[in-house]
Amino acid sequence: MSIFVAIDFETASRAQDSACALAVVRVEGAKIAAQSHRLIRPPSRLFEFTHIHGITWQDVEREAPFAEVWRSMLPLLEGAEFIAAHNASFDAGVLAQCCADAGMAPPALPYRCTVQLARRTWKLHPARLPDVCRHLKIPLNHHDALSDASACAQIVLAAQTSGEQ
Repeated sequence: MSIFVAIDFETASRAQDSACALAVVRVEGAKIAAQSHRLIRPPSRLFEFTHIHGITWQDVEREAPFAEVWRSMLPLLEGAEFIAAHNASFDAGVLAQCCADAGMAPPALPYRCTVQLARRTWKLHPARLPDVCRHLKIPLNHHDALSDASACAQIVLAAQTSGEQ
């Protein structure tokens, strides 16, 4: 049985350590088996991207910092073969920086980028998450971390059904 996780971060600012929301969706076989979404208190009060995701400092000031949130998500990664993310280099960079700042090792799993997957499988250009979801008829509340991670998982599953790996 194939197991993978899809992740999505929302960030407060341009700083890679500014994660303010994280969602992890675990897929076992061809089904979403578990999911978790948490707000995160970033190390700075600077919020540049509230207009994108709607999250403010007031929403997260009493939330746990990254290390505590990430520890709570780790069981979802057990046995996973890879991590999927839409524009994986962004999420991988945020995860790596947040782990480094927390003194934690990032997961030793390969990443699969669903932007690249959508371009290869369906020849989509542009391949922004809303474009891919519209093409595949996947519901999306863009920039809601759980909706984005769930959509990413469904993109991987659709590509697997198409014979793409």
